[in-house]
Amino acid sequence: MTFEIAFVLGVVLLAIILFTTEKLSIDLSALMIMAVLVVSGILTIEEGISGFSNSATITVGAMFIISAALFKTGAVNSIGKFSTRLFKHNFWIAIITMMAAAGIISAFINNTPVVAVFIPLLLGVARDNNISPSKLLMPLSFASMFGGVCTLIGTSTNILVSAIAVEHNQPAFGMFEFTLLGLIFFAVGLIYMSLTGVRFIPNRRSEKNLTETFGMGDYLTEIVLLPNAKSVGTKVIDSPLVKELDIDILEVIRGDNRVVIPTGQTYLLANDTLRVRCDVKKIQMLKEREGIVLKPHVKLRDKDLQSEDMVLVEAIIAPNSSLIGKTLKSLNFRNVFNATVLAIRHRGELMHQKLGSTILNAGDALLIEVRASSFDQLKANNAFVFVSEIGLPRFRKSKMKLAVLIIAGVILTATFNVFPIMLSAVLGSILLILSGCVKLEEAYQSIEWKVIFLLAGALSMGLALEKSGAAVFLSNIIISGLGYLGPVAILSAFYLLTTLLTETMSNNATAILLAPIAISVAAALGLDPRPFLITVMFAASASFMTPVGYQTNTMIYGVGLYKFSDFFKIGAPLNLIFWLLATLLIPVFFPFVAAK
Repeated sequence: MTFEIAFVLGVVLLAIILFTTEKLSIDLSALMIMAVLVVSGILTIEEGISGFSNSATITVGAMFIISAALFKTGAVNSIGKFSTRLFKHNFWIAIITMMAAAGIISAFINNTPVVAVFIPLLLGVARDNNISPSKLLMPLSFASMFGGVCTLIGTSTNILVSAIAVEHNQPAFGMFEFTLLGLIFFAVGLIYMSLTGVRFIPNRRSEKNLTETFGMGDYLTEIVLLPNAKSVGTKVIDSPLVKELDIDILEVIRGDNRVVIPTGQTYLLANDTLRVRCDVKKIQMLKEREGIVLKPHVKLRDKDLQSEDMVLVEAIIAPNSSLIGKTLKSLNFRNVFNATVLAIRHRGELMHQKLGSTILNAGDALLIEVRASSFDQLKANNAFVFVSEIGLPRFRKSKMKLAVLIIAGVILTATFNVFPIMLSAVLGSILLILSGCVKLEEAYQSIEWKVIFLLAGALSMGLALEKSGAAVFLSNIIISGLGYLGPVAILSAFYLLTTLLTETMSNNATAILLAPIAISVAAALGLDPRPFLITVMFAASASFMTPVGYQTNTMIYGVGLYKFSDFFKIGAPLNLIFWLLATLLIPVFFPFVAAK
């Protein structure tokens, strides 16, 4: 082992720790790794920043725009509505149809907007048919992953592994090169979820109103300010209710007038009725305050908090949201959005206190009270995925057919090698913008820049593994430990390692780390690297055991009221089944022929 190899392996270990713990944003971690590799001299400056011009990075960015076009024109929503109508007739036919529809769409576009469209539709289905949403949302997320392994553009990971193969003088993967194998995994996944998975998913969420779902019954109440109350004549921000008790004043009712989400400069007057949020202990303290009268037995519900001026919505912190790692207080949330967060479902825990200082994570579900006039501003922010149906956008349905035709053109030109996939995707994005299927501003907003910077930064790690000889060093260790068992055993070990890593850190980072090692292993054995690369592709998209391993699982975690153990109980057997399938079938579809 040389010093360079030891240094690179140390950097890789640091990267795995950073990606797994997410103490820092994963995109920042990737850029830090890139900077360390350049400063240390392992990579040149040009090599360090080469990830930004890598074909995979550009293709993934273009695919975000293509996904946005299908979303904005309502194509995804139309398919979603069609599949969910079947729940009125037969649950099992409908659940299979829904998973099939979500998976097929996810085979061609980013699965995040697919799941974002289906979530409110399925919550409506659950409410109308007395079904627990937890029975529907996990199958949705898993199906989107099933579909991702069916085509080259199904996930960014597939595009990334193909680009890494090209960099190592291997042919790029074709659009439908592994579709037949992917369809087998898809079919097995559907059968497992239909026969076993759905039946074992607990009924976690009943369709109560939002205040009940978020446990707000004992936390939302009304008080009356008598003339002798200390808060009378003070501004909200200076009121003893706010300064001493830290109570959120949601609304001021003054005669026939209502001041919805009052600002800090709103004055409080005698006989005002205040709708407030506070915990039980503070309610007891209010009872003892001079000049404060609690309205007896008042427990507010959705209808009490919604009016022409105000709406109550549930939203999820989106994957790669700009809000991740920040607090409501640091965001100045109330003033920026003219909205108040009443409760947070954070990593399975329902929170009503210290909301302002809670660090937000992807998948956190927020109960938000917002001014009706400000709702469009809130809705336009791609930091949120709205669960409430009110959050569904207006679609450009007149552009739907055109968008589908342009995207079909992207797929066909890439399939028949008219253009490389990167050029096809970029040209398709340009046409979608010029034709009005998606606006230029929406195109910029649709790109998940955290993913782009993650790819650009992390690709330098893969290059360092190759350049330093660390990839060959690790491949020799793998071969010395498992080589006597044959290539099938090594392939099986690669699948297991990849799927376990992707449960705890980014699937793209996992692929960047393991793809160069897989190529080195194949070269050392004198075999075609294709079956090993396919293994990395499929395993990186098989994240079923945890709610944090894949972004769609994170999206449904809070809104479905799932527990961490729910994913393990349903996902672990599925991971095991896919591992066995990969071990048996990948060598059949992609034989271990001698490398040319």
